[in-house]
Amino acid sequence: MNPISNIWNHPKTSAAGVLLAAITVAGVFSQQGVTLGTAGTGTLVALASAAATALLGLLARDPGERARQRVRGSGGSTARLGAWLLIVLLLPLPWIEGCSGASVAQDIVNWTPALESAVATVDSTAALLAPADSPIFSAATDGFAAASNLLVNQAKAYLANPAAGTLAQLQTQVVTFAQQVNAALLAAAKIVSPASQQHALAAIQAVSTIVTAILALVQSISSKAAVARMAAQSSIKLAVVEPYLDKARSIGMVAAHYREPVQMARIEVATTLQNESAAGF
Repeated sequence: MNPISNIWNHPKTSAAGVLLAAITVAGVFSQQGVTLGTAGTGTLVALASAAATALLGLLARDPGERARQRVRGSGGSTARLGAWLLIVLLLPLPWIEGCSGASVAQDIVNWTPALESAVATVDSTAALLAPADSPIFSAATDGFAAASNLLVNQAKAYLANPAAGTLAQLQTQVVTFAQQVNAALLAAAKIVSPASQQHALAAIQAVSTIVTAILALVQSISSKAAVARMAAQSSIKLAVVEPYLDKARSIGMVAAHYREPVQMARIEVATTLQNESAAGF
């Protein structure tokens, strides 16, 4: 096979291969600490990787090509490109960071209304449970309000002063809260009454979704050593509580918060859960 003629005869497929290679190389560079300079709050490596991903998406969604494929009676090339794009989106991409500590802290603060609403729902849920189940739920969720306030205050403190000390406090608080939530999920799962258990898990689920999102945000601006330390402090692992999580509910919350399509939120939730488990949480 002549590689030159192959490139000429299949330019779109060849371009997609080059873009995939660029994304892969960018990942290796980032993991080795190679940045090639800065671009705004991110790095040139992150910018190049993001640009390659975007261009791959444009190739996969070329309407003219789809029309030509229909005329030829084959949609294989476009389908393969779409599959490649989906693979890129589903892969954990730790090299596409591009977020500053300040933007992450602001994102955490932006979750405040939803977190406060979720915690308020937890406080009112005990009244909906059977008399024998209410004390179990109350004991499991006791301290959610205090932990929520501490987490938000730490995020605001880091936003005002993005120093190593305030980041360390933020890391500690988000892990502490996540562990409280995980413990509460396990306790709620032991409630015998199906109706009470459903109410209890739904209320805690909302808090869990937000705390997990915040944990992922904090992880994105933390060093490998800090992430390892945070994971070591997580005695109740995400894999243990994941069977009790309603992923559809989490997807809906993320989509609403970021005002994005459900399909994108589904990818983000799946990738976040995968990344957190891989990191040891």
